Amino acid sequence: MVELQSSPPRSRRPRPQAVRLTEAAAARIRQLTEAASGPCAGLRIGVKNGGCAGQEYTVEYADRIEPLDEVVEDKGATVLIDPKAVLFLIGSEIDFQVTDLASKFVFNNPNQTDACGCGESVTLTPVSQAD
Repeated sequence: MVELQSSPPRSRRPRPQAVRLTEAAAARIRQLTEAASGPCAGLRIGVKNGGCAGQEYTVEYADRIEPLDEVVEDKGATVLIDPKAVLFLIGSEIDFQVTDLASKFVFNNPNQTDACGCGESVTLTPVSQAD
C-alpha cells in the first residue's frame, strides 16, 4: 500500500476587484451610507432588463450583505454587486458626476456595447468566464 502525503493547502491569489470607484463616487457612497435612515451595509449595484436599449443599471441601499454578493471595498466605500450582475460589470469604473441639471452615478463599462439616446439604458454583454 502506497501512502499519499497531503501537501499543505495553497494560498489563493487575491482576485482583482470587479469594479473600481472614482474618488467622487466613493465620497458620494460614503455620504449616502452614513446618512441612511436604517442599517446600511453599502450600496447594491445591479442590472435589470428595461429601457429602450434593453438593460438598466440599478443602485439601491443594502441593509445587509447577502451570501452571494460580490463585496467591493474601495476608497472607504462599500459596494455590493448583485450576483446576477457580476459578469456584466467586471472591469467597470463607477463615477459620480454633478452637472447643472443632474447628479448621478455613471458607469464606464467595457462590457457596454450600446446605449439609448437619453443615456438611461444600455446593452451589455457578459464577460466570458474564460476571461
